[in-house]
Amino acid sequence: MFVQPLTPVADSLALSALIALLPLVLLFILLGGIRVAAHRAALVALGLALVVAIAFFHMPAAQALSSAAQGVVFGLFPILWIVINALWIYHMTVHTGHFDVLRRSFSRISDDPRIQGVIVAFCFGGLIEALAGFGAPVAISSIMLVALGFPPVRAAVVALVANTAPVAFGAMGVPVITLAKVTALPLAPLSATVGRQTPLLAVVVPLVLVALIDGKRGVRETWFPALLSGIAFAVGQFFTSNYLSTELTDIVASLAGALVLIALPRKKIDPAIRSEVLSGASDDSMGDTSRDDDEVDATADVVRAYAPYAVIILVFALAQLPALKAVLSQGTVSFPWPLLDVITASGKRASGNVFSVPLIATGGTLVALSGIATAVILRIPAGKALAEWGSTVHKIRFPILTVTSVLALAYVMNLSGQTTTIGSWVAGTGRGLAFLSPVLGWFGVAVSGSDTSSNALFGALQATAAQQAGLSPVLLSAANSSGGVLGKMISPQNLTIACASAKMVGQEGALLRKVLPWSLGLLAIMCVIVVLQSTPVLGWMLP
Repeated sequence: MFVQPLTPVADSLALSALIALLPLVLLFILLGGIRVAAHRAALVALGLALVVAIAFFHMPAAQALSSAAQGVVFGLFPILWIVINALWIYHMTVHTGHFDVLRRSFSRISDDPRIQGVIVAFCFGGLIEALAGFGAPVAISSIMLVALGFPPVRAAVVALVANTAPVAFGAMGVPVITLAKVTALPLAPLSATVGRQTPLLAVVVPLVLVALIDGKRGVRETWFPALLSGIAFAVGQFFTSNYLSTELTDIVASLAGALVLIALPRKKIDPAIRSEVLSGASDDSMGDTSRDDDEVDATADVVRAYAPYAVIILVFALAQLPALKAVLSQGTVSFPWPLLDVITASGKRASGNVFSVPLIATGGTLVALSGIATAVILRIPAGKALAEWGSTVHKIRFPILTVTSVLALAYVMNLSGQTTTIGSWVAGTGRGLAFLSPVLGWFGVAVSGSDTSSNALFGALQATAAQQAGLSPVLLSAANSSGGVLGKMISPQNLTIACASAKMVGQEGALLRKVLPWSLGLLAIMCVIVVLQSTPVLGWMLP
């Protein structure tokens, strides 16, 4: 049995936390500073995390290695299982030419790439986040933007920044539902509070996207539709999370944001401006901006082009029906993880002691089923469909190594107690916790790549610390999730997914440098919002 120590270094929480931070500091220095390839940086940081776990946190070597192995398995299934199958569907649509049909269809909604970026990354990406989460929105949005003619780097940055506001209610509300479970707080007020924080981000995210795509000119010329889309998303998110359903929040919000853009009168963009906005696209990019977007496609081809995504939505929606959900959950296999026997610093058995594998009721399997249906709809022979799947795996072999290494790093830090020590150190700031609470959630998502995981790690800690500091446990627990969404864009696994999808393998460091300022800037805004909500200034906003 291994009991996680809270202050293993000189009985000092601050010093222990600083030691625990070393693997993460090294990872981000290697990625963003020295520009080491992501898979190599992750492996080096994993090695340091193992050293810290064994030498400083006194975790038995066998358990440390076993926790790393569990992270690798979790990285493969369900994380990469989702991404591989999402990319597989894309490659099949490219093979049949239907992705060009889809691209032209989006162009008919608006030929302005700045509005296309909002529709694809913010609205459609939000819908995929609502249904699948775990990297699928970034993967699919990056692919679609490159296919629309965006330069790969810009496509990846836009996809990452857009994947913020929907994250707290992603995967059918799992992050907030998990937060309610670990904090023992009622779901309704937690959902309502998150729904009064993240919508404030949603209003500005489309404006940020058009700025990323075309700078000041993009904001000056498209601020009105961008702002309307953000407001519609925000209103949908607020209303649904407060009065309708946690699970349906992002579905309603994403559809509202898209419908506003579709309903607005279409304005033609100057071809010279369009060409300038899309300048920098590589010659071998998946999109072909020289093609005639006015080409008329047969109705049947348009239907088939949208069919894969309609199938994804239908499959995920059906999987949430109580009767079918109960049947699918029977395919979940749970077993004690070999060589792990960890007791947390709070005296509870660590969840990692038991490993659960949802073979059917997981996003990747549902996307795989959607892929099979896509092959049938697009009339792709089984042999060719399987060949495309194998080709997809081969193309992202280095991102696979990166994601599994990062998840191994996260699991070592979590199960050895390093993450809890860091969280406890941050939580010891008294009433200053109102400002740092979103930072803790941001940190958790940056490490794990998941708002759900961050809530599981720090949710209870936030609630306890809030009570000790005389603050609202609901407010600070919700802030953990709301702040966490802004760590998604700098998570190494999400950076890798974006690079793989946009054909930028090995450029994770460059991507990190581009999105980090936006992550920190939006995080600062969220910190101010939470501080003001803890005072009479914005306290009236809380349920």
